[in-house]
Amino acid sequence: MVVQAYILIQTDVGKAAEVAAAIADVKGVTRAEDVTGPYDVIVRAEASNVDELGKLVVAKVQAVEGITRTLTCPVVHI
Repeated sequence: MVVQAYILIQTDVGKAAEVAAAIADVKGVTRAEDVTGPYDVIVRAEASNVDELGKLVVAKVQAVEGITRTLTCPVVHI
């Protein structure tokens, strides 16, 4: 079973487009869009389990320069 999540990202001023482009190339990211509002980039990601999702966020997504904060929202099917 695949675990999916939305990752809400805040960036340094003027860095949203660069961050979205860089994250789009990360393995496990299925979509990355720069948006307006309280968050600058919204990412859709997937991994084989919750632990792998955590590694994706911490080791790959948060490593992208220009990110100031992330909020990971796992997708649930109720």
